Amino acid sequence: MATILVTGGTGTLGRVLVGRLLDDGHDVRSLSRRPHTFTERPRLRACAVDLRDGTGLDDAVAGVDAIVHCATSPAGGDTEAAGRLVAAAKAAGVPHLVYISIVGVDRIPLGYYRAKLAVERTIEDSGLGWTVLRTTQFHNLVLGLVKSGARSPVLPVLAGVRLQPVDVREVADRLAELAAGEPAGRVPDMGGPEVLDFKELAQATLEAGGRRRLLMPVWLPGSTFAAVRRGENLTPEHADGRRTYAEFLAERAGTGSAR
Repeated sequence: MATILVTGGTGTLGRVLVGRLLDDGHDVRSLSRRPHTFTERPRLRACAVDLRDGTGLDDAVAGVDAIVHCATSPAGGDTEAAGRLVAAAKAAGVPHLVYISIVGVDRIPLGYYRAKLAVERTIEDSGLGWTVLRTTQFHNLVLGLVKSGARSPVLPVLAGVRLQPVDVREVADRLAELAAGEPAGRVPDMGGPEVLDFKELAQATLEAGGRRRLLMPVWLPGSTFAAVRRGENLTPEHADGRRTYAEFLAERAGTGSAR
């Protein structure tokens, strides 16, 4: 078994990955600037580190066999944080750095995607052993987008936009496998089992939550949405996920959390 550090260990993906790695018998360090979960579990060490300044980072990475970099911020700062992490990993002699990225970061001119691509390049050029996995959007993100829009009686739906949502637990499974293995470079993308129109996803979400809204198609201009309408966010040739969005919604409805 290995000692594996997960950055963003309390985030949507990070907390699932931490649990999976612990279940697999690894010693895990969960790094986050926020309070930690799972702290009562054996073989888990919580590391309170803010990658925006790097305080405490050297101690967190010392002696680890692999780092899985899940920490991210749409508000900015990802490239600087990655630079600090890479520098600390090199100083500590960490043999393997795994990074979770997004399908289409090299084809969709969105600022957040450009930052993710810059992080990929920082890691690739680091001199460390590295692995990069790109995935499509998580089920949770789609749910959040629809629920946010459903606060109004009229729900905007992105015309011409298709998504391929993937289950976060399946992504965590794949990352755990990669982290326990040898550096593999850029591995095949990972997408969900279905490509669905945004309207279909919105309707399914509303039905699962027992809500009714008027759906209003919205055609957004610009190069970013043009790229998305071309399907640059999709990877149908790697529909490796098994759990559908409908199954995700059904599970949440069973726990009373689909509304």
